[in-house]
Amino acid sequence: MMKTTQLPTSPRLSNADLAPDTEQKWGWYSIFAFWMSDVHSVGGYVFAASLFALGLNGIQVFISLLAGISIVMVFANLMGKPGQQSGAPFPVVARMSFGVFGANIPAVIRGLIAVVWYGIQTFLASSSFIILLLYFFPQMSSLADDSFLGLSYLGWIGFSAMWLMQAIVFMFGMAMIRKVIDWSGPAIYVAMFALCLYMIDRAGWDNISFNLSSHNLEGWDAITQMIIAIALVAGYFAGPTLNFSDFSRYCGSYQKLKLGNWLGLPLNFILFSLFSVVIVSASIPVFGEMITDPVETVKRLDSGLITVLGAMTFIFATVGINIVANFVAPAFDFSNVSPQKISFKLGGFIAAFGSVLLTPWNLFSNPEVIHYTVDILAAMIGPLYGIILVDYFLIKKGQIDVPSLYTESPQGQYWYENGVNRKSIYALVIAGFVAVCATFWVTELANYALFIGGGVAASTYRFLMESERARVGSLKLAKQKS
Repeated sequence: MMKTTQLPTSPRLSNADLAPDTEQKWGWYSIFAFWMSDVHSVGGYVFAASLFALGLNGIQVFISLLAGISIVMVFANLMGKPGQQSGAPFPVVARMSFGVFGANIPAVIRGLIAVVWYGIQTFLASSSFIILLLYFFPQMSSLADDSFLGLSYLGWIGFSAMWLMQAIVFMFGMAMIRKVIDWSGPAIYVAMFALCLYMIDRAGWDNISFNLSSHNLEGWDAITQMIIAIALVAGYFAGPTLNFSDFSRYCGSYQKLKLGNWLGLPLNFILFSLFSVVIVSASIPVFGEMITDPVETVKRLDSGLITVLGAMTFIFATVGINIVANFVAPAFDFSNVSPQKISFKLGGFIAAFGSVLLTPWNLFSNPEVIHYTVDILAAMIGPLYGIILVDYFLIKKGQIDVPSLYTESPQGQYWYENGVNRKSIYALVIAGFVAVCATFWVTELANYALFIGGGVAASTYRFLMESERARVGSLKLAKQKS
């Protein structure tokens, strides 16, 4: 339920991009296509295939996949509701719990994570572009001999081309982004289906296995590994699910949102995982070794046409996921910091340029550095879930006062103390500390840091906000009596 109080809109809190979307033209298909774009990527392919190499049999893996992605769907439904209800993006929704200025903290955390992954995904996609480039211009291979800042000249050409390709799409705004995600997901399915049939034909169906591990786990060991697999699935989608309001705000109804989530998450993810494991399994008899990188699989095929189509497909896939998961989020997040100076497009380009300065090829070549950098930021995602969901569903009882999201007036519901809810900051710091400790010092709990951080933040925030919860309850009761 939304409340509409009469409060002045502050320029420091609003611009055309952050204002509520009143048209909400998206249907269930656009939400479905959003998740297809998010799932269908080189990273998603490798991740899905890796779960079949954990020592579990095929049925156990699919049970784990279904359980994990169902958890993601539940959180997508929960995180998407306030955005769909208010028409506001994630950083504005976060103002309900963190305060109109305090919301910059979760926005910057999410934005920084997206910048890191934007650079890495662009770098990975450049491999597909280079395959395409060398197929038509093999003489350019000599450019791989010299390098600048740790990347070969050929690598710079591939990275720059992918960077520009994504920037051009983003320049046209959300209307163009919607068209890209509406078409990229189905296009990837066509290519995956063709590649799957080709690999089965080369390998023979009898040589396809749904167990890619050299050993089989049983009993408690298998159960433990299944729980880890479930946590890994939830963690993999933690970023885009957190800022799902950036997209759910455009959806016409909550029922359409939930239908799109069901089609795009459990159904789509299981089907994509099935294609992935079949192709990876077929690579063993075809190439004599297991290849989990789809770009390398396409590169080794002896069909020029399939190699070209495969490379183009993975380029298209990466453009889709990078814009959806790692471009839109920081665009809104950085715009939220200074709405009058940073527009949605400028926020996106800040993220894009930041991704180059990080030199993602150096990050990716040093797994330890990227592990510590991303894990520290990711350990903060769980607490953000806990705080935002407890605040919206338990403290505010699903009520949103939209004008209060955009005002500096002390009468605004989300003003708290000078625009900051200190209690949410306390809960974030406490839960973040616990999650980081679990990640780095208690290795057995590292895979569950998302849930640990979320649980600690939720319980801490609810305890600290008990007086606010009682106040909202009494106001609701008084309103019913009147």
